[in-house]
Amino acid sequence: MKIFALITFCLIAVSSLGQNKDVVSNGKQDEIIEEYLKNGAWNYHYLTKEWDEWINKGIQEDSTIALLWQQKALPFWKQKKYQLAIMYYNKAVALDRQRWLSRLAFLKCIFAKDYEGALTDLIAYKKEFGSTYEQDHTLEFYMGICYLQLNQFDEALKTLKEDIETQERKHGTNWVHFLDRYYLAIAYYEQSKYEGAIVEFDKVLDQYPNFSDAQYYKSLCLNYLGEKEKAKVLMAKGKVNFHNGNTFYEDSNIYETYPYQLSWQWKSAESIVLNQKRN
Repeated sequence: MKIFALITFCLIAVSSLGQNKDVVSNGKQDEIIEEYLKNGAWNYHYLTKEWDEWINKGIQEDSTIALLWQQKALPFWKQKKYQLAIMYYNKAVALDRQRWLSRLAFLKCIFAKDYEGALTDLIAYKKEFGSTYEQDHTLEFYMGICYLQLNQFDEALKTLKEDIETQERKHGTNWVHFLDRYYLAIAYYEQSKYEGAIVEFDKVLDQYPNFSDAQYYKSLCLNYLGEKEKAKVLMAKGKVNFHNGNTFYEDSNIYETYPYQLSWQWKSAESIVLNQKRN
């Protein structure tokens, strides 16, 4: 089933490539994609040697097809061979910048943890082509994450707040993804603006009541505000929800942990709200 899902994804990629106004249809290149991807690599799992062998044959035929380089890079992201992944993906970007630059920025942010590189690409894409979405989130969402990971909390707060306001203005309050609000709440938390953080965490928990990560950080906020009993109760509740699997459920979670996604921290959760001891 996974192979069929991958084939479907790749076919969608080809379709979207054909819709790009900046791409001129090339009959010979279409034939190469048909022979070496559709009838070649896509008949194998992307972690097999055959996948790479078929794509290499296509590249030998024509090294100017962006999709071949993007597909060659695919296994390396999943194998955490990020330098190789970025090297090959850069070739795809060089050949079709509008199609692949924002995707590369997303991959740098969530997979390679190259936040400076991701931020540079995100800003460049937005300047050149305007905003877009990657994995159900705006470019500004990933920009906010990068700022958080670089401890640029003022920029994170500004970027995430403006992004949510824009989404609400265009699509309404219910359009906004709970993770957008989650990272906005984190930006408030990192600036020690605990009341503002709690307001946003409450909005997150209205959408996803058992979201353990939001409960953890809201508990910390309550603790800093002196509401220690409430903090202790909420932390215990969050820990139960974590063990029940109520955490992030982004598609890429199969491969990567997102920034501010909790794992080992739950082992010391109770001591954090009780007496701040290290564990």
